[in-house]
Amino acid sequence: MAFGTKGSLVAGVLAALGASACCAGPLVLLLLGVGGGWASHLIAFEPYSPYFTAMTVLFLGAAFYNLYVRRRSCEPGDACVDGRVIRNQRIIFWLVTLPVILLLALPLYASLFY
Repeated sequence: MAFGTKGSLVAGVLAALGASACCAGPLVLLLLGVGGGWASHLIAFEPYSPYFTAMTVLFLGAAFYNLYVRRRSCEPGDACVDGRVIRNQRIIFWLVTLPVILLLALPLYASLFY
């Protein structure tokens, strides 16, 4: 199944949320005032974290490939003819990717918050 840039970004964000559910989920719920007993059930997602992380890297890599590597064939009148469209897509890519990287790295620095 081929994803476009938008589909790859959405799938990457969802996979990153799954990858960090065991670590970021309880922290966010505790910061929102939800009880620790219920939030601790999210630890069950920890064995699946490497798979979600791999999917995140795969989807973000596909979005990067679509934006920076793949040659575009544009018909006259298509939106991709305008250089501003690809520039805006690249800006959105980095605005999505940087928080996702921070979310995936949360287990490395989560002990500072606990």
